[in-house]
Amino acid sequence: MSTRPELAWFKSSYSGSQGDDCVEVAVTEQAVCVRDSKDVTRPHFAVGREEWSRFVGFATEG
Repeated sequence: MSTRPELAWFKSSYSGSQGDDCVEVAVTEQAVCVRDSKDVTRPHFAVGREEWSRFVGFATEG
């Protein structure tokens, strides 16, 4: 039986400072996992690291 390591979640620097728009991410070797920090019981989703990098580049364009 294999054990899955716990994910190290951290709040995105793009989350709102008032705590109302909270996104957390956890980085693994293969993917970036994303979840809503206000409801951590809901499932997270994961995207490949390359796709995440493209998304962040797109999202941060002026």
